[in-house]
Amino acid sequence: MYFKNTEDKMELQEREDDDQSNEAFLPSLFVHTTFDFLLVAIKQEPHTQKFHKQEEFLEELKKKNIAVTSIDHEDKIFLGLRAPDKIFEDYQYLIKVSDACSWCKDENSITQANRIRIIHFILNNTSISTKENLEKLIMEGVFETTFCLHEKKEQKNLRAKWARWSALFTPQPFDEIKCYFGEKVALYYLWLNWYTILLIPAAALGVVIFLYGLAFFNTSPLIKEVCDSNVTMCPSCDRVCEPRQLSETCTYAKVSHLFDNEGTVAFAMFMAIWATAFLEFWQRHRARYASKWKVYDWCEEEEELIMEIVNDINCEVKEFKHSYFQSTLVLILFTAMLMVIIGITHALVVFRVMTASWFSRSESDFLEEKASMLAMLLGAVLHYFTIQIMNRVNRWVSLKLCDLEKLNSLAAKERSFTVKMFTFQFFTLFSSLFYVAFFLGRINGHPTNYVRLAGFRLEECHPSGCLTDLFIQMAVIMLLKQTLNNVLELLVPWAMSFLRKKTARRLKRQCGKCYRKFCRNKQGLVDACDICKKRDWLRNYHLGNTDAFSLFNEFLEMVIQFSFTTTFVAAFPLAPLLALLNNIIEIRLDAIKMVRYERRLIPRKTSDIGIWTKVLEVVGVFAVIVNALVIGISSDFIPRLVYHYHYGPCAKGIDSTHCMQGYINDTLSVAFMKTNIKDEYMLKTNDYANVTQCSYRDYRNQDYSLTSQFWLVLAIRFAFIILFEHVVVVCKFIAAWFVPEKPAKVKNSRLNDKMDRFKSELRDRKLERPKSTEV
Repeated sequence: MYFKNTEDKMELQEREDDDQSNEAFLPSLFVHTTFDFLLVAIKQEPHTQKFHKQEEFLEELKKKNIAVTSIDHEDKIFLGLRAPDKIFEDYQYLIKVSDACSWCKDENSITQANRIRIIHFILNNTSISTKENLEKLIMEGVFETTFCLHEKKEQKNLRAKWARWSALFTPQPFDEIKCYFGEKVALYYLWLNWYTILLIPAAALGVVIFLYGLAFFNTSPLIKEVCDSNVTMCPSCDRVCEPRQLSETCTYAKVSHLFDNEGTVAFAMFMAIWATAFLEFWQRHRARYASKWKVYDWCEEEEELIMEIVNDINCEVKEFKHSYFQSTLVLILFTAMLMVIIGITHALVVFRVMTASWFSRSESDFLEEKASMLAMLLGAVLHYFTIQIMNRVNRWVSLKLCDLEKLNSLAAKERSFTVKMFTFQFFTLFSSLFYVAFFLGRINGHPTNYVRLAGFRLEECHPSGCLTDLFIQMAVIMLLKQTLNNVLELLVPWAMSFLRKKTARRLKRQCGKCYRKFCRNKQGLVDACDICKKRDWLRNYHLGNTDAFSLFNEFLEMVIQFSFTTTFVAAFPLAPLLALLNNIIEIRLDAIKMVRYERRLIPRKTSDIGIWTKVLEVVGVFAVIVNALVIGISSDFIPRLVYHYHYGPCAKGIDSTHCMQGYINDTLSVAFMKTNIKDEYMLKTNDYANVTQCSYRDYRNQDYSLTSQFWLVLAIRFAFIILFEHVVVVCKFIAAWFVPEKPAKVKNSRLNDKMDRFKSELRDRKLERPKSTEV
C-alpha cells in the first residue's frame, strides 16, 4: 500500500514509545495492516517430507488467491499472508443476507480485526492432500507457529489509555478494546469491570461483619468460658497425645468468633441474593453494549457456516450427530475423572492426619502444641500445588472428551470444553473444602470407638467449632492462588519479552533510516522494505504466545474466584474484599499483558460471554445450597440458638447471667479414663496420671449413646436449611423479576432499527418495481 509524500513525512515523525533510541519507524499503517497473518517455519532441506508439506500448504493458500511474502531470518522463514478483498466482500454479503444476523449487519468497511478473524479461520481449515490441517502441521514441526500482527498505532493508543498501572482507577475504553481485540475480549473486560464494581457493597458488608465479630472479641461469654475453663479435654490423637486443658485453646476460640457469629447468616443471605442481582444487572449492562456494537443477535455458529463457504464454496454441512454409545462413554470417563479428583482429596485428608500425628510426636513443644493447626496449613498449601498440577491434567482430559463427542462446530466444542473444564476445576478446588465444611469432626467417632484412616485417627473439630478450619483453607488457597498467579502472569511474559528483544534490537539499528533509501519505489512512494518488515515481524514473534485458551484461562480464573466469593462466604466474610482488591489489579495486569507482552489475540465477534453465563447461574444456585449447609451444619449458629431458647439460663428463667452462659460445657460430653483407654493413649508424662475423666465435643451420654439434645439440634439444622433455601430462592426470583434483563432503551432502540430497516427495504423495492404505463 502506498501514500503521498506529505502524508508519509508526517507519519514518519512519530516515535516508538517503547524504543529508548531516537530511531524513526515506518508508519504502522503499512507494517501492520498490509499483512493479515504470519506463518513461521524452520528451514528444511529440499526433498524432505516436511519441505514438501510446507510447499504444498503454501500452494493451497495461493489457490485461494492469498499472497505470500517470504523473508528469511537465520534458520527461520517468515511468511507474510495477505488475502484478496473478494474474500471479505463475499463475507460481508453473506452476513447481510443471513437470518440471525440480518439486524446486526457488519460495518461497511472490513476492519483489520475482521480480516484477522476470517483469515485465521481459512488458515485453520486449509488442508493438504494427506488431510492434515495447519494445527497438525505445527504439531509435526512443518511450521513453527502462526500469529497476527499488532497494529502499532492502535497498540500505542491502548497503552496510553488503558494498559498502564497509572490508569488503575480510570474507566476502560471498551469501544477501542472492541475495535482492536474484538467483542469477545471487550465483553470479558466489561464483565470483569461490572463484577468488580458490584463487589464494592459485598466487600463493605463483609468488613462490617468481620468488625462486628471483632467488636465483641473480648466481651463474648463463649470466649470467656473457654479461656477461664478448667475442663480437661480428651487426647486428640492416639498413643502420643495427652489430655489438655480447654483454656489452652483460648486464642483459637477468639479467632472462631470472628468468622462464626450472628452476622454470618444475614451476610450469607445477602451474598446469595447479590449473586442473582449481579447476573441480572450484568445482562442489562451487556445488552446496552451489544446493542451499541450491533451484535445483539449475533450468531457464532451461523458466522462459522459463512466462513466455511467463503473458504470453500463447495464445502458440505457438518451435520449434527448423536451416538448413545459415545455419550455413554463420555459420561463414564467424565465420572471416572471426578472420582480421581475426589480420591486426591482423600489423599490430602490422609496427609493431614499423618502430619498431625508426626508433629504430635515431635520433641518441639511448639510443633506438639500446634500440630493440628500446622497440619491444616500444610494441607492447604499442598492442596494449592495439587491444583496447579491438576490444571494441566484437567485440560488434557477435557480436550480428549470433546474429541470423543465429535461436535459439529467450534462454538459447540467451546461450550462443551468450558463445562467439562470448569466442573473438573471446581471439584479440584472445592472437594477439600467440602470435606472440611461437612465431614471434619463429624465422622471421627468417639472414645473407645474412633474412626481411623490408614491406621490414624481422623481429625476432630475444636470445641469452639469447625468453621475456623474452613476459613484457614479458604484464606490460604485464595491468597496463594491470587497472589502467586498474578506475579507469574506478569513476570513470566515480561522476562520472556526482555530476553527475546535482543535479536530485534540489532534490526532496529539496521532499520534506523532505511526509509530514506530503501522504502521508496521509482515513483517516490513509500513501502516497507524487507528489513522494516523483518524488524516488525520479529518484534511480534518475540512476544508471548497466545492461543484459544488465553482468554478462556482468564475467564476460568475469574469464575472460580466468583465461586469462592459466593459459595463459602459464610465461613469467610472477607472473601469479597480479597476478590475486589485482586480484580482492581487483575484488570490492568491482563491489559498490560495482552497489549505489551503477548501476541495479538484473534479478534472474535460475539454477543455475550457465552456458556459462562449459564455457569455463573449454576454457581449462584449452588451458593444458596452450600451456604445453607455451612450455616446449618458447619456453623454453631443452630446449636447456640437451641441452647439460647431451650437449654440456656434464659430459657430456664435465670436472669442473673448471660443467656449463653454455660454453652461450651453443654456441647461437651464426658469419657471416663478407664485403664484400657489410658493404655491406648500411652501418656508420655505423669501430669495427667490422676485424671479420671476427660471431655470431648459431642452430645452423648455416659454409655456413648446420643442424647435427645443431639436429635433436637439435628432436626432444627435440617429445618433451617430448608427454610433458608426457600427464602433465598424466593428472594432470588423476586430480584430476577424486578430487574428486567433488557433495558427499555435497548428494546426501543432495536425496535426503531428494525422499523427503519423495513422501511428502507420497502423503499428500495418500490424503486426497483417497474412503473406502470397508462393504457
